[in-house]
Amino acid sequence: MIRFGTDGWRAIIAKDFTFENVNRVTQATARWIQSESITQHGVVIGHDARFLGREFAEHCACTFAAMGIPVKMANTIAPTPAVSWGALEYDAVGIVITASHNPPAYNGFKIKAPFGGPATPDQITAVEAHLPSIDAPLDVKDFETYVAEGVIEEIDLVDHYMKDLASKIDLDAIRQSGIKIAHDAMYGAGMGLIERLLPGQVVSLHDEVNPSFHGQAPEPIERNLPELPKAVIEHGCAVGLANDGDADRIGMVDERGVFVDSHQMLSLLTWYQSQVKGLKGDVIKTFSTTTMLDKMAAAYGLGFETRPIGFKHVAERIISGDVLVGGEESGGLAVKGHIPERDGLYIGLLITEMVVTSGKSLSELIQGLFDEFGLHATWREDLHTEEHKKQAMMEACKAKKITQIAGIKVKDWDMLDGVKHLMEDGSWLLVRPSGTEPVLRIYSESDTHEKAQALVKETVAMVDNPPG
Repeated sequence: MIRFGTDGWRAIIAKDFTFENVNRVTQATARWIQSESITQHGVVIGHDARFLGREFAEHCACTFAAMGIPVKMANTIAPTPAVSWGALEYDAVGIVITASHNPPAYNGFKIKAPFGGPATPDQITAVEAHLPSIDAPLDVKDFETYVAEGVIEEIDLVDHYMKDLASKIDLDAIRQSGIKIAHDAMYGAGMGLIERLLPGQVVSLHDEVNPSFHGQAPEPIERNLPELPKAVIEHGCAVGLANDGDADRIGMVDERGVFVDSHQMLSLLTWYQSQVKGLKGDVIKTFSTTTMLDKMAAAYGLGFETRPIGFKHVAERIISGDVLVGGEESGGLAVKGHIPERDGLYIGLLITEMVVTSGKSLSELIQGLFDEFGLHATWREDLHTEEHKKQAMMEACKAKKITQIAGIKVKDWDMLDGVKHLMEDGSWLLVRPSGTEPVLRIYSESDTHEKAQALVKETVAMVDNPPG
């Protein structure tokens, strides 16, 4: 069964992610566009560096063309935010053939709305509603034929997108500072793009095409980035940036090689946008993200809201209201003044601009937040386990069977998305099944690193034998 998760449909290549199923999903998307008059300007299609990405993207383009929908096709590997930018620029629906940060065996299909961000949950539901009536793949002509007929147009999407980035970042300040930046593209769609904007200042890692990502899921979390801290220290870099497979997510390390997580980046962006740039708007976070943002919004007089996990829930608020900063724990961040979309390249450059213009190191900026709002230590583990154990653990959590973790009593439960255990000392522990992988995710936050880790470790140990 083809089902969309928190961000698109993803499946294992050759098992479920096949040309036939891409054809079916494309048909469903085309019917949605046509039946609801989403746009009269067709689609913008891009793909990342995964196995058969170009071939799947071409087949997707041909299917749209066969259904009478004009196509603008990126002429090279393209980051997801470039496609989202193109959707906004051309008032079109964006399609990205990517599995984002998933392991190399996966590929996927993301839908971007004409407003320049993820299709809303209601829009995805509408696309899925067309799938049961599609019995077979649609016969299509070859790609070159549709290009010759003018139904498919190849464009230099990445070049247009990069010019937009250059107009929004103070590149002159970064250039004049003379700092060095380490950039780990993780063999993904962001390869070479930071270097293109700041030639001579970038130490590039893993910036060649490798569809297997050297056997590593291209997710920019600390355990997946062993070489980035070393490069930062060896080359005296002010910051280290890392992007996932389609470059919409970001991970960072500071000038000491210490990992900077999304909780800290969102907090820095809230400070920079509000206190330095003087901008107003709401702070929108997802359910697994730090409570430091709650405190900052209250201190700065900003509106605040917690949404379910998945950036589409953040994007939904961005397009319907006035959002200053929005994002999620997993590396997807957005700010006012750019597209309503995760953009790991833009956010990395914006935080680099922050470092240069503040005259402080990245570690000093983060310490300043801790000095004002207290230490907020987080921990997360992704547990691959049997389906019946995952379900049993979730049932135990929903039934409120866990009343104490790591010696701390649970005082309340929040079930907005998964089950968050609210501890009597202000810590929290969240248990939630992944929406894109066969994984149980367990997150925590506390006032010390040791306590945050202990909360997760003890909960992981419960999975084989859930309470109750």
